[in-house]
Amino acid sequence: MSKINYEKHIVALMIEIYCNNKHKTKKNVLCDACNELISFTHDKLEKCPFAENKGACSNCKVHCYKKTHQREKIRKIMKYSGPRMLLYHPKHFFIHYFKTLSNH
Repeated sequence: MSKINYEKHIVALMIEIYCNNKHKTKKNVLCDACNELISFTHDKLEKCPFAENKGACSNCKVHCYKKTHQREKIRKIMKYSGPRMLLYHPKHFFIHYFKTLSNH
């Protein structure tokens, strides 16, 4: 799996955790707003200027999420879902955690 596709997978998992817990949706079923956010984030990842050399978005100097609303929404979701990834998807939690550490 390419780095961009992996990032798409991770962000979708994080949005799913948030949507299931906060919007009371069921596993693999998301509300319209969260489905739109997944599409938005996937589009931004496809257009990432760093492509396969990208690091963690939290450490990036380029802000792809120019709309304040979208940027705040994804920050809120990542803050909520990040720690919960350890419970729901521990393998991905550790991969993402160590990747983020190595980019500092």
